[in-house]
Amino acid sequence: MAFAVTSSPAAISGSSFSRSSASSDIKIPQIGSFRLADGHATVNLSQKRCAVKPLNAEPKRNDSMLSHAATTSAPEVSEKVEVEDFEQLAKELNNASPLEIMDKALEKFGNDIAIAFSGAEDVALIEYAKLTGRPFRVFSLDTGRLNPETYRFFDEVEKHYGIRIEYMFPDAVEVQALVRSKGLFSFYEDGHQECCRVRKVRPLRRALKGLRAWITGQRKDQSPGTRSEVPVVQMDPVFEGLDGGDGSLVKWNPVANVDGKDIWNFLRAMNVPVNSLHAQGFVSIGCEPCTRPVLPGQHEREGRWWWEDAKAKECGLHKGNLKEDGAAQVNGNGATTESDIFNSQSLVTLSRTGIENLAKLESRKESWVVVLYAPWCPFCQAMEASYVELAEKLAGSAVKVAKFRADGEQKEYSKNELQLGSFPTILFFPKHSAKPIKYASEKRDVDSLMAFVNALR
Repeated sequence: MAFAVTSSPAAISGSSFSRSSASSDIKIPQIGSFRLADGHATVNLSQKRCAVKPLNAEPKRNDSMLSHAATTSAPEVSEKVEVEDFEQLAKELNNASPLEIMDKALEKFGNDIAIAFSGAEDVALIEYAKLTGRPFRVFSLDTGRLNPETYRFFDEVEKHYGIRIEYMFPDAVEVQALVRSKGLFSFYEDGHQECCRVRKVRPLRRALKGLRAWITGQRKDQSPGTRSEVPVVQMDPVFEGLDGGDGSLVKWNPVANVDGKDIWNFLRAMNVPVNSLHAQGFVSIGCEPCTRPVLPGQHEREGRWWWEDAKAKECGLHKGNLKEDGAAQVNGNGATTESDIFNSQSLVTLSRTGIENLAKLESRKESWVVVLYAPWCPFCQAMEASYVELAEKLAGSAVKVAKFRADGEQKEYSKNELQLGSFPTILFFPKHSAKPIKYASEKRDVDSLMAFVNALR
């Protein structure tokens, strides 16, 4: 990996050194200090020159992200990181700015920490790292299935910051076996987890084995049902670090408490390059076959693995931070017990018997619109306002608007009898037809829903 060494006035990239120059007498230039333009914060940086250790000097890192060719790095942490109560540190930093959190992370772990960059708005992490004035490292997972725009964005980021990103690749033998046995697009048929495990999770595991800490762009508002309790720093509950075993890797989430709109305000204010896919409606960006733009009324994560339930919309990189079914408690029937959604006097709540009777009728007095939902689903939550508004607009008309909770023990019935594919699923029951009509569009704003109803009633 080539590691960015930020200084004033210029940045030095490890790509400017050959292998033969990798020796302990390489020096990093003096790093100065900076003051934010508004004068509210100053980061004072050490004037001491630090010797840099060749990255390939430690045999136990050979299978990690540490590149043999990259010979310039952040200052080596000469003393072993002391055992620290990171849960307490998370509380102390909970109200800190992303810049302060980033500075603390880089200060504590030096050469043993790196930023995980996905090629999306998490470029903000690199900008924050640059603003600290400290050396930093960046790595990314190249799955082999990324959009062309993302590859061009990687190149733009490297040039903008004067760094080299180290790309981790999946094992060629594993990819070959998967594709030969199941084809190039098996994830559309049996879920994305297997492909992500081969192309993302295992390469990440190898990368993290060479670190004691890593920095991610997770935010609480990215997925309210799964990431709402992400702390700014924690012991990684899933992956192991350089020393191996539980508690050997620290995970930093500097923007955990930042709203997505504030991330974008920051990127614009600092004139940071961004992935051109964002201008095309993409918000959460992953592999090309599994990513698409989001539409009005949709949550940002609905652009990922759209053919699956909301519970599955994680690739495994942050699985340890997820809350089971949105952190709800599960009752004996397999259904969650969190607060219900779509609450309005204009909405009819259907029981299992109610939806069965509605489906059996060949002739109805009124037409019905029914949403099949799960209250923990962030995509159902995202369309709640639109659906409630639809119900209020249709109140007193010849169309009833209803909801049916289709998770837990009702899920199998809903899949077999009600065309449930993923949450939410919207059905229209015409007055003079037994079979319901499934709303095929992903547009869930009230105007699109009303157009669907008007076309059929």
